[in-house]
Amino acid sequence: MLSILPPIMIILSLLDTWISREYFIKHMGPNSGFKGVIIAFLIAFFSAGPMYAAFPFASVLVKKGVKLSNILIFLNAWCVTKLSTLIFEFTSLGFKFTLIRLLVNIPGIIIMGYMIEYVINTKRAID
Repeated sequence: MLSILPPIMIILSLLDTWISREYFIKHMGPNSGFKGVIIAFLIAFFSAGPMYAAFPFASVLVKKGVKLSNILIFLNAWCVTKLSTLIFEFTSLGFKFTLIRLLVNIPGIIIMGYMIEYVINTKRAID
């Protein structure tokens, strides 16, 4: 943990400083549509590190005004679609298994992100 978190915190500080809130809102905010989903997947796909490294990044996304479903998609995609994980899975379990798993998981990740956002927003509206 000590070897992973300090570089992540430095990168997050630079991200927080260099990229404006407006940029995140435009590309991953409430009106981002499918583009926000793709960006969330791409960030997670090219990431490295264990799952606990994704939470500080998700915190920055919340602070920058990213839509909740895109944050949830990012967190789920971090676990399921990372390049390093896919390479290992491809060599260990085969191309066919990896492709089928991705074809099942990717729509599931998107559906879960939007469903959780819907449930949370509905609950807020009731309260």
